[in-house]
This record gives sequence, C-alpha cells and structure tokens, in this order.
Amino acid sequence: MGSDYLFGAILASLLAAILLFRSRSRVKKARIGGEVVGAPLASTVESTVEGDGCSGEGADIIVVGAGVAGSALAYTLAQDGRKVHVIERDLTEPDRIVGELLQPGGYLKLVELGLQDCVEEIDAQRVLGYALFKDGQNTKLPYPLEKFHSDVAGRSFHNGRFIQRMREKVSSLPNVRLEQGTVTTLLEENGTVKGVIYKTKINGEDLPRKAYAPLTIVCDGCFSNLRRALCSPKVDVPSCFVGLVLENCKLPFPNHGHVILADPSPILFYPISSTEVRCLVDVPGQKVPSIANGEMANYLRTVVAPQLPPELYGSFIGAIEKGNIRTHPNRSMPAAPHPTPGALLMGDAFNMRHPLTGGGMTVALSDIVVLRNLLKPLRNLHDASSLCKYLESFYTLRKPVASTINTLAGALYKVFSASPDKARNEMRQACFDYLSLGGVFSAGPISLLSGLNPRPLSLVAHFFAVAIYGVGRLLVPFPSPNRMWIGARLISGACGIIFPIIKAEGVRQMFFPAMVPAYYRAPPAK
Repeated sequence: MGSDYLFGAILASLLAAILLFRSRSRVKKARIGGEVVGAPLASTVESTVEGDGCSGEGADIIVVGAGVAGSALAYTLAQDGRKVHVIERDLTEPDRIVGELLQPGGYLKLVELGLQDCVEEIDAQRVLGYALFKDGQNTKLPYPLEKFHSDVAGRSFHNGRFIQRMREKVSSLPNVRLEQGTVTTLLEENGTVKGVIYKTKINGEDLPRKAYAPLTIVCDGCFSNLRRALCSPKVDVPSCFVGLVLENCKLPFPNHGHVILADPSPILFYPISSTEVRCLVDVPGQKVPSIANGEMANYLRTVVAPQLPPELYGSFIGAIEKGNIRTHPNRSMPAAPHPTPGALLMGDAFNMRHPLTGGGMTVALSDIVVLRNLLKPLRNLHDASSLCKYLESFYTLRKPVASTINTLAGALYKVFSASPDKARNEMRQACFDYLSLGGVFSAGPISLLSGLNPRPLSLVAHFFAVAIYGVGRLLVPFPSPNRMWIGARLISGACGIIFPIIKAEGVRQMFFPAMVPAYYRAPPAK
C-alpha cells in the first residue's frame, strides 16, 4: 500500500510539473456569464491523478454555493485572510421571484460585513415599512428607524442583480477562487470531511474533480444529498408563491411593502426597481393551478384580483395578460444539524422559513457575522475534531436572531391566512386591529420582523398580547357563552400555532442560550 502511494505521488508530481510548465503564460480564471471574475488561489496546485481532477489543496475553506449566503461568507472569510475556494453550479445571473427584500436588520449586517455597496447600481429601492390591507381597510406600519443613520432602511431589488454584484466583489479578492461546478458528494475519511467531489466542464465535457480544505461550508440548499449528510432535514412546503411583475405601477404607499390579507392567504406587493413591482400570490398547499392550460390566469383574475385595492387592480390584470407567470414552493426547515468534523451548513442548506416576512437574507447574513467572529481568532483549521466541537457554539449563538425571525414567519403566515374556524378568523382580525393601534403595538412587532430587535421573549409577549386583545374584543360589551367559548378556542389556537414552532427551534437555545454548554466553548488552543 505504501509503495502505491509513493508511486502515485511521484507520478502526480511529474504531471503537475508538466502542466505548470505548459500553463505558465496562462492564469485560469473563473467566469461569470463568459466574463472573467476571479483568479485561482496562488498556492493551489492543479494536478491529474489516474484521470481524476484534483484541485484546491491550498484552500483554507471550501464554500459550496455562491448565492447570497455563499458569496457573503466567501467575501467575509477572505477579508480575514483565509484562502477560499467557492464552487457554484451556475454562475450566470439568477432569475428568482424570492430573495428580493432585505430587511433593515439585514442591511445593518451587510454594512457590518462591508458589502453595503452591493445594493448600489442595481436600481434597488428603499423600503421604509409595510402597509396592511384587510376588507377595504388599511394601516401603515413604518420601521422604527429613528435611532439609526438615515441610510438604514430595507432594500428591495432583483435578486439576480444583487447576487451578481456580490459575486463580482468576491471575485475581486486575490485569495478567492470562484469556479463553476456541481458538487456531487463530500470527501470523507474516518468520519471527517476532507473536501468535495464536483463536476466541471473542461473543453465541453463534464469531468469529476476533487477539492480539499480543512473546512467545507455548504450554503446551497439545492444540494439535498449534502444536506442529508450533515443534518436531519424536515422540509415542509405549506404553500407556493405565484409571481408576477407589475410595470409602471404606483403603490398606494410608496417605498413600502404591501400585504393584503386575502382569502385564502396573503398577497404581497413590493418594488424591485424604479419601474417594477413584484406581486407574490400565496397559494396554500403544494399544488397550484396549471399555467399551461390557463387555469392559473383564470384563478388570478376571478379569485385574486377582486380582493386587491383599486389602485393595484388594473396593473395586476395587465401583468396577467402579459403572461410570464412564475411559481415557487415555499419551504420551511428548522435547523437540525449533525455536528460533523470538517463541515458546516449555512444559508438555505441549513435553515429555511416561510418567505412571507422576507427574513431569509437577514438570518443568513447574521449567521455569517456569528461564524466570522468565531473563526477570527483561529489561525489553524486543521484540527477538525476540536474545530467541530468549538463550532457547536455557532448553533446556539445564532438563535436570538434566527429563532425570532423563523418563529415570526411561521406564526404570521398561519395568523394571516383565512380559515373556516371562527376562532382563527378572530385572531386574524385581532392581529390587524392590534397593529392598527400604532405606537408600541405596531413598532414592537415591526422591529421584530425587520430584524432590528431580535428578542424571542418580546415576540412571544406580542403574540399573546394579540390573542388576549382578540379575547377582549369578543367579551366587550357583553360576554356570552358562545363568545367566551370562541375566546377560549382563540387562546388554544394561538398556543397551537406558536408552541410547535418554538419546540422545533429549541426552547433552551431560544430563551435560555446561556444554559447550553456549547455557549461557552473556547477556541481550540492551537
């Protein structure tokens, strides 16, 4: 066995020398849409052994996926001096109907990571709060931004433009290699992840290659096989979004997201450029009307359009006539990691919540700040076992922000959806009326939603304040047995909504993180 390794090493060295000689005048660069965007790591040796490509030995960290989470993570780690190899399955500009609204809390994290200029030059729109509509009534819910710099606000944009700006910034760093390839599996040795196997096109042919690094971080949720290897995913799909773009449409409240509490579930409107407004119609369940045979267009005209404010009706019908109707499944997945030496999950590969509240990017960017602070004191990442034990603290330290936004997203979706249950509908009306009170009754919940006040206890307090407010509405002016029974079911229903979400997030991690031993993990000695 030892002689085989020796022979292989000699052969690999000879071939590497030949390849290095032939390519001295050329520097291989990753490309985005055919344009050069970055160079390989200076210390990376590319060799071929028995027909299998082998690359990335010089990298400190491999990042799988270059979406919002992967790009931001790669940039942050590289800024700290790490050599980063990023592998993205498709480097052309994404075209998605979600990931278009960054909350103010997420923008603050973007500033903290030095990436705030990525929302510039893409026609991003400032978002200053929400407007809520129900049964012909509306209420304006501004973000509580009084204590922040004037530049702090939400941002809405084309998701693809934002990601391309981030990729351009990442690829500008000399210690980042950005490469297009499809990761197929993790390279494991005695239970420790050593790198990845991926396929990349060379001369038009898909060839398998290997990349090695002390730490591999998977950020792309599309690699379900990698996710299953590193966590226990329980993916739920409560609904689907149907997306349209309204052109030259004036929103009733400029620079605000609009939420229509429709039947059967909410409808969202928000600007994504100076001339375009995104509409997302939530359709409960995993099946939606067919777009191909016209069922979807008919559903939008007959069921959705009559429930819209008059100011939006004409543009909405125009968007249906134009076509280009898109759908997207709304996935929810609590974080349930398997701590694995040499590997870590982040972004959509790790944790998802209903996109109703637009909190996904805020959670991802907050996670990156936590991980950066944990890795910063470490000079050596090669002790995989000690590093894995140390990084268990990441799962606890991320909880205040992540659990607040995750819980709010799941709870609000259920509260905002119509129901045949009278108690649930009373809760829905109570929520609208509670937010309409203004002051702390609107600023408190909106500060939670925006990521500006990530406090789980505050979330639970406001949630049950809504439920108690709803019971009070039922008992005034005269309580009756029927109203008292509906009130009791309203409280019971509120518990049935929020407690399962809290359980999935983890009660101790969410409310008492200091009681979790991993909270106090110190960096490895070496």
